[in-house]
Order: sequence, then structure tokens, then C-alpha cells
Amino acid sequence: MRYTIEVEQQRIQVETDGRTDTFDLYSPEGFAALSRLWLTVGWSLKYSYQFSWLGRPIIQLPEDMIRVQELVYQVRPDVIVETGIAHGGGQVFFASLCKLLGKGRVIGVDIEIRPHNRAALEAHELYPLITLIEGSSTDPATVEQVRAHIRPGESVLVLLDASHTKDHVLRELELYSPLVGVGSYIIAADGIMAELAGVPRAKPEWAWDNPKRAGAEFSAHHPEFQPVPPPRPFNESLISHAVSYWPDGYLRRLR
Repeated sequence: MRYTIEVEQQRIQVETDGRTDTFDLYSPEGFAALSRLWLTVGWSLKYSYQFSWLGRPIIQLPEDMIRVQELVYQVRPDVIVETGIAHGGGQVFFASLCKLLGKGRVIGVDIEIRPHNRAALEAHELYPLITLIEGSSTDPATVEQVRAHIRPGESVLVLLDASHTKDHVLRELELYSPLVGVGSYIIAADGIMAELAGVPRAKPEWAWDNPKRAGAEFSAHHPEFQPVPPPRPFNESLISHAVSYWPDGYLRRLR
């Protein structure tokens, strides 16, 4: 892929597999092309590794977090389940939303919770709203532990951010989607991997071995779940697409 940006001529050209598309640089299409390039370069440089939330590294694109908070505000789940804990920034982020809304709590799942991360989370003022479960997110015993912390009738929202191979995410989708009620979501993070083949730090097989492919395969076999973007109660811009590491990752239960 080749990008040619001509600022004075106010245009951007994108060459892909022998095809050349030319866009007005200051058009929504031009912005979309620039955004795709920015996302891949930023991912390679670990752009998201500089952000934290209330003292804990979150390792997420800020735009994704702003958009998912609007979703939490709309759905108002009783429980938010997140697979993948790392430094715990995601658990603290969601716990802060629960605290603000006066409703909800967080369950974090990870195959290994490093002692220093566990200690930092346990010392955090929002820890009373967080439950940590150590174990593989695809181990049936781990899933049963998660279920045991969810009371009958409670609404659940799930974010999958553990291992990002297609098979792993597909298995997580099968295991955790039964927890999600009508109107709520299960989210497969980091579908951006599909766009990263050939980028430094990426692997060639990511072109097909990624969460985006898992989500598409899952929704094809589970029509009760379909890709639905998070709500946009306010948008006076000329932009309709999201600049996101989670493309097509939001799967809403429709029935």
C-alpha cells in the first residue's frame, strides 16, 4: 500500500493492489484514509501504552474508551466482565463508571494476574467494585467462577481483551455470550489486527487470525448477535466512522 499526500493540492492518493483512489484531503474519505495510516503507525509505536485511568495503565486508544463509556451509560449493566487484566486499567475504568452511575460492578479475568498488579488493584479505592479471577478465560471452570458472581436476572456486558487469536476469541464468544441479555453487548477488542499485517511488531497471519474475523464468524452462526456500533447521542462533525482499534467489535444481542 502506498500513500501520497499533497498538502498544497489538498488531496491524498491511496494505492492498493494496483488500484489508486484519490480523495480530497479535507473530505471525510480523506480523513478516513489518514486515520487508517495513523492507526497503524501509532499501533507500531505503542501509542496506546502512554495512557492511564485513575492511576492504572489502561493500554487502550482513548477514542475507544470514550465510546465504550457511552455504551455503558446506555446499557447500565449490573455486571461488566472483562477478560484480560494486564495492569488493571480497564477494571478501574469500568469500576469508575459503575461508581458514577451508582450501579454495577466489574469482574476481571486473566490467565495470570501478576503480584504487583494485583497488589495495586487491591489497594485502589475502587477495588470494592472489582472481582479478580485468575484462570484461562476459555477454561469452563473459569467461566463457572464468573457465573457464580452473577446473580439471577442481572444484566451483563462483556469485553473480550485477553488473547487475540481468532480461535481464542471465537471460543470466548461462545462461552460468554450466553451471559449477555437482549439489548446488551459482547465486545471483541483489537480487531485492528486485521489491518496490521506488514506493520512492525505485527505478524503476517494477523490478516486472518484476529478478533474481527472471530466476530464475523460468530455473528454468522448466531444471528441473535449482530455488529452494532456504540451509540452517538451527539455528532455535529462530518465524520461517521470511528477511529478505533475495535472495528466491528461491538456485537449486540438483538433477541
